[in-house]
Amino acid sequence: MPKRPGYRCRECGWESAAFAGRCVQCQAWNSMEQASGSAAATASPAARRRAEAAPARTLSLPDVPDDSAERMTTEIPELDRVLGGGLVPGSLVLLGGDPGIGKSTLVLQGAARIALRGQGVAYVCGEESPRQVRLRAARLGLESAPVTLIPEGSLDAALAAAEAAGVAVVVVDSIQAVSVEGLDTRSGGPAQLAEAGARLVSFAKGTGIATIVTGHVTKGGDIAGPRLLEHLVDAVLYFEGADNGALRVLRAVKNRFGATDEVGVFEMTGTGLRSVENPSIAFLETHDDGASGCAVTAVMEGSRPLAVEVQALAVPSFLANPRRIASGLEVSRLHLLLPGFVIAGLVALAASWLAEHYGAPVMLFALLLGMAVNFLSQDERCRPGIDFASRSVLRLGVALLGARITHAQVQSLGGAALVLTAGAVVLTMACGVLLARATRQSTAYGLLTGGSVAICGASAALAIASVLPRHADHERDTVMTVVAVTALSTVAMVLYPLVAAAAGFDARASGVFLGATIHDVAQVVGAGYSVSAEAGGIGRQWEA
Repeated sequence: MPKRPGYRCRECGWESAAFAGRCVQCQAWNSMEQASGSAAATASPAARRRAEAAPARTLSLPDVPDDSAERMTTEIPELDRVLGGGLVPGSLVLLGGDPGIGKSTLVLQGAARIALRGQGVAYVCGEESPRQVRLRAARLGLESAPVTLIPEGSLDAALAAAEAAGVAVVVVDSIQAVSVEGLDTRSGGPAQLAEAGARLVSFAKGTGIATIVTGHVTKGGDIAGPRLLEHLVDAVLYFEGADNGALRVLRAVKNRFGATDEVGVFEMTGTGLRSVENPSIAFLETHDDGASGCAVTAVMEGSRPLAVEVQALAVPSFLANPRRIASGLEVSRLHLLLPGFVIAGLVALAASWLAEHYGAPVMLFALLLGMAVNFLSQDERCRPGIDFASRSVLRLGVALLGARITHAQVQSLGGAALVLTAGAVVLTMACGVLLARATRQSTAYGLLTGGSVAICGASAALAIASVLPRHADHERDTVMTVVAVTALSTVAMVLYPLVAAAAGFDARASGVFLGATIHDVAQVVGAGYSVSAEAGGIGRQWEA
């Protein structure tokens, strides 16, 4: 009995014994074509399973060579940062981005600089002719770089030529512009991209040649083609930029040889892409201190902090439900965090205003106001924003507060004073833990009380509480600690100047004594200046 002809999708290569108006795999309409020689018609799964395979080579883990020191730097600092230190031999990197964003410029700059160091580089010209690549290299001032150009649309032929040339790096620009042999589908289709990715992985791992591939993106911002392509490669990088802007941002969403939270910033100039060493300056170049609705904040991207500008604008709305629109931030996350974050911000502003007008510690007012509106933390609409403010924002604030201490201030205290301070902090926290255990309290409570006494009172208590593990009595312990250290600091503000006078301390000794023993800055200033102006200045410096 003759075998029935099979059908194959011309878009993705899916095969079926029966005709279908729509491909089951890629959902394309009217893409099924008759293919009498297809695998679906000529071979059964059982027949294919009977194929014999040679045993695979085995290797012991300790015998695998360590290639961590063999990274090839591109001499483009921001690109090397995102890659984790440079290209790893045998790795496959996929670089995606919008048309005209600068993908070809970036890979050509990196390839040329590697070639100028004497390492072989092959550049597969899939989208452009060699003349166009030469013109771009001339504009970048890299026309003398010994890069081997391969003007070939067949991926198999191009990789064979690169391997024969003995290069260390191969650049394929782009994966949508090359085709693989043995498939009847069009170049850039899902089946072509999946097969091209598999062959590129086999080539890179088999030859040890580092391979960089550029790719197009869809309207949604994802790399065009099947998701399988991103799973195959070792690193997936996205090159992005704002409309009509000179700045470009390179970020990694996958990296088997480095972190995925590093961000590289570039500036597009007339001579190519330039690494921006201090992105904060570039981001704040147009910042106006007097502009309404603008604020500068610090965010952590990878291993470095960045200063960015946040803008808010409110306009009258005639809609029944006014809309919130965000740029650079997920609107859903903004709606989730905004109610609670606004409440936390209002409490902070009110506490600062009360402290400024009534002379009491700002932390005390913040605590009392927080207790008054504590019921809002149980509201589902406010809880995410309040949690975000009490953890992430609080930690950032403590870090920025510590950054205000200059090296000159620390050096002016002297080495003996610094050793004394460090020893006192450690000893005080140890005593807190021992007393907590002696009174059958938790170790976390001992660290909380000891740290608040040893460092800076209520501020330290809130910061330490944000990083300690949560438990049933977490909030009770925090409130108790803040109230206790604030009350005791107020008592110390009155009594400790008398103790310093009775001990016969001079102005400097009194300032050191008051700054090291009283927690809150306001009480230190009050106690110090009640002795003398010099003692007040030294005490404030010690407290900082």
